[in-house]
Amino acid sequence: MQLVLATLALIGAVLSWLQVRSIVDVSPIADGQPATTSVAYSPPMMVLTMLLATTAGVLLVLGVAGLRRARAHS
Repeated sequence: MQLVLATLALIGAVLSWLQVRSIVDVSPIADGQPATTSVAYSPPMMVLTMLLATTAGVLLVLGVAGLRRARAHS
């Protein structure tokens, strides 16, 4: 069960990471200069990504340890 939850958390982390970045237009600094674009990052989405990735890692370690423990007692 922990490995399934770890997989779901990892999928959630990947999906949230894909939503972290967005392209924004930046107006010119001086007259006659071209407008440019920049990458903006969403802090709440970054926190969600890190939380899901950490949760996936912890669940993965616990799941693998449980499997190894079950094999050792068999």
